[in-house]
Amino acid sequence: MGQHPAKTQSQRSDLLQPLSLPRRNRIERFFNPIKQCRRVAARYDELAANFLAFVQLASIRLWLRAYESTR
Repeated sequence: MGQHPAKTQSQRSDLLQPLSLPRRNRIERFFNPIKQCRRVAARYDELAANFLAFVQLASIRLWLRAYESTR
């Protein structure tokens, strides 16, 4: 049937991994606390604009909580 170029794909990901790992870590550390909000984790919103708006609200909430704890 069809053959998959698995070896080529794995070589490509190995080459890109050292460059993308710090960025991926930063993004994952950002989204982990936001996923504590059930609405973000379950993705209740069907429209991408609504989902983005709630992610922004959750981000602001986390930022304000961190800001208040440093004062």
